[in-house]
Amino acid sequence: MGMTDLNSTDDYYTVAQLAAEFGITPRAIRLYESKGLIRSRRVGRAMIYDHRQRARLKIVLRSKRLGFSLEATKAYLDLYDADRTNPERLLSMMQKCRQRLGELEAQRRDLEATIEELRAVELSAQDDLRQLDLDPESSFQAFMADNS
Repeated sequence: MGMTDLNSTDDYYTVAQLAAEFGITPRAIRLYESKGLIRSRRVGRAMIYDHRQRARLKIVLRSKRLGFSLEATKAYLDLYDADRTNPERLLSMMQKCRQRLGELEAQRRDLEATIEELRAVELSAQDDLRQLDLDPESSFQAFMADNS
């Protein structure tokens, strides 16, 4: 995957390698870098990223899939960069973590409720199809084949 510097045991990745690995464009990586979500390092003419920046990119992409803004993602990533020797900073980090955990748990409950509601609507549609003397699954498969 990444290239290894002869003077180090760390793996380094180019923009093209990360883009290919994660199925995104180099432009997207540069956007995340311009927003301060990841950082590159110049080696000769190449911009490279270490394993830590690759991990941060993975978090950025997961956050995007989950619908978080880049600003919210940056705040989340900033928690990892906190000064680990400053008690005030550590307590602030704990407070932010607990707040975010509460928000995520509320979202999970909302998602679970929505999933259950959708399952109930689907079961109702299946019952209605049976009332019309149609097999729900075979009718659905035929519908999907006709509408693909």
